[in-house]
Amino acid sequence: MLEQPGFGRRLRQLRLQQGKTQAELTGPGMSAAYLSRLESGARSPTRRAVDYLADRLDVPAESFTEDMGDDLSDLVATLASRPDCERDAEMRDLLADGLERAADTDPSTRWQALALLAQLHSSFGEFPEERDVLDELAKLTEELARPVLQVYTKQRVARCARNRGDMELARQAVREALELGEQHRVRVPAADLLRSRLLLVSAEAELGNVDEAKRLSLDILAALPSERGALTAEAYWTAATVSTRQGDAEGARRYLDKAIDALDSREDVTLWMRLRLGAASLCLQSLPPRLDRAQDLLSAVEPVLDFAGRPRHRQEFFFLRAQVAFQQGDSGRAAELAEEAGKCLQLFTYRDRIRFRILQERLAARSGDMHAVTRLKELATEVQSTRMPELVAEVWRAAAECAAETLPSTP
Repeated sequence: MLEQPGFGRRLRQLRLQQGKTQAELTGPGMSAAYLSRLESGARSPTRRAVDYLADRLDVPAESFTEDMGDDLSDLVATLASRPDCERDAEMRDLLADGLERAADTDPSTRWQALALLAQLHSSFGEFPEERDVLDELAKLTEELARPVLQVYTKQRVARCARNRGDMELARQAVREALELGEQHRVRVPAADLLRSRLLLVSAEAELGNVDEAKRLSLDILAALPSERGALTAEAYWTAATVSTRQGDAEGARRYLDKAIDALDSREDVTLWMRLRLGAASLCLQSLPPRLDRAQDLLSAVEPVLDFAGRPRHRQEFFFLRAQVAFQQGDSGRAAELAEEAGKCLQLFTYRDRIRFRILQERLAARSGDMHAVTRLKELATEVQSTRMPELVAEVWRAAAECAAETLPSTP
């Protein structure tokens, strides 16, 4: 007797082991909705459905009655082998469910599953959920007492903390990762080490330690093994961000050009796109904003968004276009684009969420909302607790500009 939810779990396991999506199993004898209900355990399978699925999976029908055992290792192996573009919400939910059911699994397998689940949450911009998973991962890592896993976990904690706006934790975690790696002589990929150092630069800059960030950034640039490639592009991108924080527009422009020239779209189209989105953002942060350059960068990105961008990249694109439209004086278009960007606000990093609120209040002020300035001042006070002085200053500057725009004109 094929009973639920065991049948659904076994069906899902067999499908994933073969690297198939639900859509690949649907056809004249199986609708997508029915297949989904079978896998979730909401519908009992008929003999006809079992025979159909056995044929599509090329397995004996008896396979659906086999003992699943601990399928968490199968899930991890299957999902980890998928390219980033195929890691979707279904995989995230399957992995979370597998972790919940396999409480007594091997610690190393559980560690791998938690690490992969944290990555999936991050890719969907689910930073609070990622933080919860990383908390569990950190506890397990300490129990395993393996330095290489400790270094990796602290690196992930640092990235998540940065995205959530907790720059103190980001700096602390990445410092600990670098110190542990050096203390235990952990062999980590050169790319991971460099990205950790770049994350430390970003944290120092956000916390207002711009001179230290500049020093660290210059050390990284001096040690770059090549003038081309993804790592080189990221290093120059970070240097451009630091220069922007320093008010060095010329230095930021120079580093941005080097970052963009360092990477061809054929090498890493996703990073190629992210670089241009980041460059457009920095152009808008310049005083005065470099609107034409930002517009050119966004125009270059638009054709590749559909096949290379994740949902968070699309939302960032709409947000940047909204900012350009606002700076060009087209409040109506800016409002339309901002509404589109705001549909998935949870995908934004903390910094971008604050900038989005700034844009909302400035649009409200232009439409005659006299309380927009007050709300911006309240936002500045709120951001002050994060110890991100440059971002606080940005909010206060927006409040001042907004107040000046709303002052009644004198005859």
